[in-house]
Amino acid sequence: MQQATKPGGHAIETTGLTRRFGTLTAVDHIDLTVEYGGIFGLLGPNGAGKSTLIKMLTTLLKPSEGTARVAGFDIVAAPAEVRRRIGYVPQLLSADGALSGIENLTLSARLYGLSGAALKPRIDEALRYMGLADAAEQLVKRYSGGMIRRLELAQAMLHRPAILFLDEPTIGLDPVACLSVWDRLRALNREHGMTILMTSHFMDEVDELCDVVAILHQGRMAACGSPAQLKAVVGEAASMTDVFTHFSGGRLDEDEGGFRDIRRTRITAKRLG
Repeated sequence: MQQATKPGGHAIETTGLTRRFGTLTAVDHIDLTVEYGGIFGLLGPNGAGKSTLIKMLTTLLKPSEGTARVAGFDIVAAPAEVRRRIGYVPQLLSADGALSGIENLTLSARLYGLSGAALKPRIDEALRYMGLADAAEQLVKRYSGGMIRRLELAQAMLHRPAILFLDEPTIGLDPVACLSVWDRLRALNREHGMTILMTSHFMDEVDELCDVVAILHQGRMAACGSPAQLKAVVGEAASMTDVFTHFSGGRLDEDEGGFRDIRRTRITAKRLG
């Protein structure tokens, strides 16, 4: 796999990025800069604005106010150019259980515009890289949770994006599967220069993987820095859980979410087995 192509400037840059739903301001004037080549963590309680922010950055939702450039292109003026340069793995299922692994990848490749002589080598490479070559012909409904997540990563990397967006990449996975996904993410970042922006509610995952962390609270930026910097602000021997609690208003119960959040989490955990 070749190095991800990096346009000039920043991987992500937002100025006053805002999204309103009627009278509710879900994302409130976010100024954010993400450099190329790192793993960036986006944290916050459910309802803090993480998903809305990611939907805007991946061109799935237009902002109400402000601007953002992703991989060098404006998300409103040039959404197609942004989409060509990003990969996105949502929390909910993006692989078809009724198809085999190779069939899922073939479908994804065609959606990305890959065809001809380059198609099969690209798919074979993605399967090998994610450790799925031996399971390529199996139906995805027979995959373990960790295998499904790795297949979804393979789908997202087929077109060699400069930036990969991940929404809760290890939710519902057992500890062994989590470690496997962590290894793949580190490799994508280290060996192929892929910039990764990920959300997570697992503080050990954030501490282990992320170079920089931003914490949202009530749609606003509450803090941004490396895990070590943020822990130093909170106090001696502080953990990332302490950091999260401090900057999210000191109410970890918010992280439990409402009915829809709990239902979504349980559905995801169930399908990942």
